[in-house]
Amino acid sequence: MTVVVEAKNLRQVYKIRRGMFREPAQLQAVGGVSFAIEAGRTLAVVGESGCGKSTLARMVSLIEKPTEGSLMLDGSDAVNTPAADRKRLRQAVQLVFQNPYGSLNPRKKISAVLEDPLAINTTLDAAQRAEKSRAMLAQVGLRPEYAARYPHMFSGGQRQRIAIARALMLNPKLLVADEPVSALDVSIQAQVLNLLADLQSEFKLAFLFISHDLAVVRHIAHEVLVMYLGHVMEQGPKDKLFSRPLHPYTNALLASTPGVGGRNVQRIVLKGELPSPLNPPSGCVFSSRCPYAVERCRAERPLPRPVDERIVACHFAEQFLESGFGETPATPGFPEPAAVDNVFLAG
Repeated sequence: MTVVVEAKNLRQVYKIRRGMFREPAQLQAVGGVSFAIEAGRTLAVVGESGCGKSTLARMVSLIEKPTEGSLMLDGSDAVNTPAADRKRLRQAVQLVFQNPYGSLNPRKKISAVLEDPLAINTTLDAAQRAEKSRAMLAQVGLRPEYAARYPHMFSGGQRQRIAIARALMLNPKLLVADEPVSALDVSIQAQVLNLLADLQSEFKLAFLFISHDLAVVRHIAHEVLVMYLGHVMEQGPKDKLFSRPLHPYTNALLASTPGVGGRNVQRIVLKGELPSPLNPPSGCVFSSRCPYAVERCRAERPLPRPVDERIVACHFAEQFLESGFGETPATPGFPEPAAVDNVFLAG
């Protein structure tokens, strides 16, 4: 299939002011992320609050320019975009936000909400814009006459359907969904997720799906990218990660969400809180909370490498593959995790 978006070594570093006479601090929100999403496929990005998921979404949706790295969108360079191509690229990627109550202008009728993108970016006349907005409402399961109503007249699930309709008005190639169902009731979440899957199948959309809910990710994703403190911990096919994770952090995330793992996931404890991105741990960024960490982990940062059809950033990935969590590998020096009953996740 056609690759819609391809990112290589994307980094985002912010300068944080620390007073008039001190040099600004460097905060690395995203530290070298690479991926590709094909048409009709979904990449889910998961991790705790503060891991860099939303920053990555803003770079891919062209809201922020990355500090380093390359981003190809619809076959064009999206980082150093010529002015003539910038408008086309911005139309090729659209956003669906987390809060359906805050993403729609309460003073505008739904017809105006849906038609504004067409009025700004196309040459369609008023009648054509109205016809397309009514057709898109029907596409997301709403009645065409709803176009004459205001956002406050709809439920949260209906508002999110309207937000999805707005995102599709310009026929994008990529949809960036940042926690699109987390503000909805559980009974409504499944309906919205099924709608997204149907729209993806019909329009061959590529999805970058940001979420902290692994049950939601298991339902909609094809590939999963696990982030921690701006870095990729594990990345690969959904079935591989859910059935047998090879990074302790992935394992901890699965263990903290009952019913999503394909096996009895070893329950481990993550000690302490999420470190500050202004002062990340040396070596592996996860070493300060990982029960498997040894001196090598604290001194040497593991580079992401291919293991069992995925990318893993852990010194012991191969040993985990051979033994599985919950067993002590025969490799000398490999640590045995602490026996605990619960998993604690900060954020």
